[in-house]
Amino acid sequence: MPGPVAIHFFLELAVILAACRVVGLLARRVGQPQVVGEMIAGVVLGPSLLGLIAPGVQDWLFPPGDANTVLYTVAQIGLVLYMFLIGLNFDVDLIKHRAATAVAVSTAGFVTPLVCGALIAAPLLGAGIFFGENVTLLMAMLFLGASIATTAFPMLARIIFEKRLTGTPLGTLALACGATDDALSWCILAVVLAMNQGSSSTALLAIGGGILYALFVLTIGRRALRPLGPMSERKDGISAPVLSTVLCLLMLCAWFTDLIGIYAIFGAFILGVAMPSGFFADRLTGTLEPTVTTFLLPLFFVYSGLNTQIGLVDTPGLWAVTIGLLVVSIAGKGVACALAARLRKVPLRESVALGALMNARGLIELILLNIGLQAGIITPTLFTILVLVAIVTTLMASPIFEFVYGRHRSAAGRSDEPSDVKPPAVNANET
Repeated sequence: MPGPVAIHFFLELAVILAACRVVGLLARRVGQPQVVGEMIAGVVLGPSLLGLIAPGVQDWLFPPGDANTVLYTVAQIGLVLYMFLIGLNFDVDLIKHRAATAVAVSTAGFVTPLVCGALIAAPLLGAGIFFGENVTLLMAMLFLGASIATTAFPMLARIIFEKRLTGTPLGTLALACGATDDALSWCILAVVLAMNQGSSSTALLAIGGGILYALFVLTIGRRALRPLGPMSERKDGISAPVLSTVLCLLMLCAWFTDLIGIYAIFGAFILGVAMPSGFFADRLTGTLEPTVTTFLLPLFFVYSGLNTQIGLVDTPGLWAVTIGLLVVSIAGKGVACALAARLRKVPLRESVALGALMNARGLIELILLNIGLQAGIITPTLFTILVLVAIVTTLMASPIFEFVYGRHRSAAGRSDEPSDVKPPAVNANET
């Protein structure tokens, strides 16, 4: 007989999936990606709303202790699988197109948030309620800068497909810039996590081990994995032995990168990049994606929602900090990217549209924030503030894009659209 924790977990799963589906569908009705609804559903089920109007029900549904530990563990499995899928469908060649403009926009979208983070981190650290006790000023600057610099790359790919921008100059530029900035943000996060370990040997293990792991997997590992592509084409699909082998490798890579002090999702993403592209990547994504995006990923949104306590932002000063961080985030990412694109002679309408897309943070920032919270780098108060920033900037992306660019495309003509547009394999959940 399953224990009480297991039985209760099944009930949690049912409530989470139902809430995410309902709120997600409501979000789609008002023109937002379903992931926005799922982000909001996580907050709704947490102490910010359900815990406010029915604290007894919220405590009963999501009791602290073993039940939440199980939820966290399963959510981490979902994240590892999801980041593996992102890596599996990551097209490195995108960065080679329009390289000069991509470098300019990516640099603006990364350096400006780092500078903004550096300027804001000092007073926030001095306040004593936003960062952990052992966090240094440099760590606070880097973490805040990385959180502002992130882009919701998976959602970006989905919007580009839905707006029929795949293969167009704007679509290619947006994907290249988003991928570059996210990669740099994860590198900064790895450095902060290494510094947070407290000893030079631990930091060296994390940084050096991470670099060696990436080099090994992307060179020797890629060559070793290459036969999986032709093998799957001959069998016209992913066989059970191949799938189990890939999953075993994935869990080993996640374990190793967690062990050396980086994070499991780094190992998952790098392994995904090393996998054969084309037929193999498409079929493997089709096999894993429905379960990951509709079943496992919503658990992460709700786990994030359980850590989001809007009630912690309960003074005019804290709301001022929230609004200030929101403004700085928009200026440091969206406005900076738009200005950089305009300076590179990108048309004004496309420049603003690019800035709106780059400004969305979505799931990627939630992952980063949860890592920071678990490591004790940020407090629940700053976590809540930055979750609100992530939700608002994600909500802004589609309406601004449609207003400045989407509705004008028919008038400008669509000669730049490719005749055969292939959807991104990942993100049926529009993350």
